[in-house]
Amino acid sequence: MSSDSMRIEKFEYDNKTVRNFAVAMMLWGIVGFLVGIMVAIKLRFPEFLGGVDFLSYGRLRPLHTNAVIFAFAGNAIFAGVYYSLQRLCKARMWNDLFSKLHFWGWQFIIVCAALTLPLGITTGKEYAELEMPIDILIALVWVIFGVNMMMTIFKRRERHIYVAIWFYISTFATVALLHIVNSFELPVSFLKSYSAYAGVQDALVQWWYGHNAVAFFLTTPFLGMMYYFIPKAAERPVYSYRLSIVHFWALIFLYIWAGPHHLLYTALPDWAQSLGTVFSFMLIAPSWGGMVNGLMTLRGAWDKVRENPVLKFMVVGVTAYGMSTFEGPMMSLKNFNALTHYTDYIIGHVHIGALAWNGGVGFAMLYYIFPKMYRTELFSKKLANWHFWFMTLGIVLYGVSMYWAGIAQSLMWKEFNADGSLKYPLFLDTVTQILPMYMIRIVGGTLYLVGSVIGVWNIFKTAKQGKLVANEAAEAAPLAAQPEIRSEHDKTWHRFLERRPLRFTVWAVVAVLIGGLVEFIPTFLVKSNIPTIASVKPYTPLEVQGRDIYIREGCYTCHSQMIRPFRSETERYGEYSKAGEFVYDHPFQWGSKRTGPDLHREGVIRPEAGWHFKHMNDPRSTSPNSIMPAYTWLYNRNTDWQSTEGKIITLRKLGVPYPDGYEGQALADAKKQAQGISDYLTKSGFTTDSDKEIVALIAYLQRLGTDIKGNKTASN
Repeated sequence: MSSDSMRIEKFEYDNKTVRNFAVAMMLWGIVGFLVGIMVAIKLRFPEFLGGVDFLSYGRLRPLHTNAVIFAFAGNAIFAGVYYSLQRLCKARMWNDLFSKLHFWGWQFIIVCAALTLPLGITTGKEYAELEMPIDILIALVWVIFGVNMMMTIFKRRERHIYVAIWFYISTFATVALLHIVNSFELPVSFLKSYSAYAGVQDALVQWWYGHNAVAFFLTTPFLGMMYYFIPKAAERPVYSYRLSIVHFWALIFLYIWAGPHHLLYTALPDWAQSLGTVFSFMLIAPSWGGMVNGLMTLRGAWDKVRENPVLKFMVVGVTAYGMSTFEGPMMSLKNFNALTHYTDYIIGHVHIGALAWNGGVGFAMLYYIFPKMYRTELFSKKLANWHFWFMTLGIVLYGVSMYWAGIAQSLMWKEFNADGSLKYPLFLDTVTQILPMYMIRIVGGTLYLVGSVIGVWNIFKTAKQGKLVANEAAEAAPLAAQPEIRSEHDKTWHRFLERRPLRFTVWAVVAVLIGGLVEFIPTFLVKSNIPTIASVKPYTPLEVQGRDIYIREGCYTCHSQMIRPFRSETERYGEYSKAGEFVYDHPFQWGSKRTGPDLHREGVIRPEAGWHFKHMNDPRSTSPNSIMPAYTWLYNRNTDWQSTEGKIITLRKLGVPYPDGYEGQALADAKKQAQGISDYLTKSGFTTDSDKEIVALIAYLQRLGTDIKGNKTASN
């Protein structure tokens, strides 16, 4: 044997960066869970923390979702990737400076989100609410992470890249693609921009992004962690290498098509809805393949599961992954979707995924890596068991209550009397019916938070009794010095790709691009897919200002603007929504959850300015038992007239047909319309200044649905 083949290189793993991401995961997780409980309490008791704009439900809810997805789960991903990737590649991360820039850059992004979202600085696109400067920063930090990861893979000391790394590669490439495409915006000012897409096109892009952010940010990296930490903790090889190949390629190819299932029965073209349904249903196979591969790896190791906290949390997480990935395809079928969409059932579904799948795998990872990095034993298995049972019971209470509430909502919305009238014509009838379920949700979320605090304390005590090995010594032969032993197994096409990470990445991107291109090209290039309606006109300058206030306050988190072609909805809200009605909407505001009634025909149903004036100040004065919070600050704050000209210019650049030079007249028109509404309110017994934001918001609400005269109704 030559001296080269015997050469061994000594190197060190970077545990400090892993520790930093893990600590950030725990801290931001507690914050995200706490804000979630605050949001849940505000839904049941609307005056809780009331009267303060930055603590309103519509502003805290996006903060909660961003904190749990990008701060808690995001830091969990990076901790898991940095720990496992170094060991799978037998190499330190490529560049320590890049690791530091990644960590501090990501935390700075989280802080920016925590500051801007409560201030109402938002794009109004779910899970993509952050404004353009932060979007640019996200892209830069993500590239730093990706370069650091890919260069580590290139300098590896293992010939074949392990299955976990396949999922990490697909995560980096696809999330970059999703973020960049969905974030095309045109700025009005430094912290205000409008989506480059409008209406139906914006909806397609947003849910292509939204669903696949779940797929490639909350699923694929956690699957990679599953494939690493379960075999390590169980001391068993992965159940099936072949199944992992099928699981990976089928998953990334099929997932990207599934976004339109969030838009069933909407104004999205039927062919796109059908594609989303077909591919969503097909996703059951690869998703369950991954679940089976994870759980079957534990065959013969169930005694360890009872004793090992890592495996306990993994089993719950992987089982929840299987449940969620069965439930998701079922809800993409139109008959199921007609019952579950816009209801609290969706809330239950996503929280099972976030709390059990992401939380379970994330906490399992923490219980594994901290004793290893600190060269000690877990402080307390008893505390880990308490954490496990608090978490599990909290998830059960949360899920069951939301499923129950969602089914109750849906059935009540659709029920008719014998004479053909709606049995529950008032939307509030469904709200009051499910209030006990909202209380149970609070209890479930609180139990989960208590469990998390116990877990964090256990990890802290574990670290305190040991000492961090910041630079863990390791050794391995360099790749060039390793003899290449080629078996028949190594001659397969996949083994070929595993030795060539760049080609592997290219093929992964190709697999992902196919579905997106098939859905986007016809929607953007074939005009007949998005027909226009002659009576639909651009928003007036005052209505633009009111719409931006609507978006700032997060009204889309509770109200949809999409009437589906169901008799129960047309009876309640009026004429169903058409694609051509949204051609000037930057961004679209179809919503994904109805805590309150649909507002697409609000201007037809309730044109009375006085009603809106009373309702926004004290919702229970017009709607007894309402759980909507008051928006008292709108009566004291002046409309930002200075931004009017810039908004009109920007919207015209995006294709809204304002006349050339109209920006010079826009402010005068806005003030004239505002004065008319103010004068009307004064005559009706309400006193307000025409400059106040409430006047602009009323102008927008009065406009909704009036371009197409639907059946006037007051069922809400």
